[in-house]
Amino acid sequence: MVKTVDQLVNEYSGENILATYKLKFTGVNGYDVYNPTSPFLDNGKKVLAGRVEKRDTEKSKVMFFEQINEDTWKLIDNLPTFDLQDPYFTLIGGKLVLGGTQVFDHPDIPDALWWRAEKLVGNDIDGLEHLVYGPNGMKDIRICEVNNKILVLTRPQGEKGGRGRIGYYFADNLADITVEKIEEAPLLDLCISEEWVGSNQAMVLKNGKVGVLGHIAKFDENGGRHYYPTTFCFDPETAEYTDMKIICMREYLDEGESKRPDLYDVMFSGGIVRNEDGTAELYTGVGDCEVHCVKIQDPFLEYEGK
Repeated sequence: MVKTVDQLVNEYSGENILATYKLKFTGVNGYDVYNPTSPFLDNGKKVLAGRVEKRDTEKSKVMFFEQINEDTWKLIDNLPTFDLQDPYFTLIGGKLVLGGTQVFDHPDIPDALWWRAEKLVGNDIDGLEHLVYGPNGMKDIRICEVNNKILVLTRPQGEKGGRGRIGYYFADNLADITVEKIEEAPLLDLCISEEWVGSNQAMVLKNGKVGVLGHIAKFDENGGRHYYPTTFCFDPETAEYTDMKIICMREYLDEGESKRPDLYDVMFSGGIVRNEDGTAELYTGVGDCEVHCVKIQDPFLEYEGK
């Protein structure tokens, strides 16, 4: 029996939270920045990618920011922008792979939108070039290099995935990440049919297992959305995996705004940075219009047996 959102919420105490603050972004007056990556190095410079858009639309761009002080990030004017939502990054074979969600007009339904994942690859941000599109209608495809293979985490919706499930397969290389193999990937049993899950970042742990930062979500009786950052552990040798656990909730953060009232309780995990002292920083979109950084006890230590 998988655990429901309500069960996971009841198990969560908030004791792992050490500090929290909201990030500010300059150079994008009149635009919101949310659903970021965690910071990463680009040619030696610490940068962060964020989803940038007006409050009244979902037409967005991925832009890149450099840190000015602890809570302030400035737009980097001379880097490219990409017509994507919800950026994420990883390193594969020493190459930077940046991904996001491409949104476009539905080919068959008037006034409707459709989406697909896109991945780009290059030596740095300025050199990123298109790598692959995912299947139409699928978001949140994440990859991780492990055991000389690439773990591909998928997220079908609809007849196969319901409101959203995480699947997996192992690609031999970047060229082996194809629509057909993504669509055929078996699914993990991580939530009930009325709720949905997705992966946001995957990383190899010290014991060779894969720690996955993700989210679990549900609707309430009034149609409001509730998203919670989660982690779980996946064993690439056996394909066994743990239950999800919640690592933060909106009520523990500073007050803020939201794109719409039904999105106030949405936390979309962006990325996480592990520290040597047993702590970690979670970078998360909040309310579909803000970014918060939450310092927590490292949620992956328990998967390493520590």
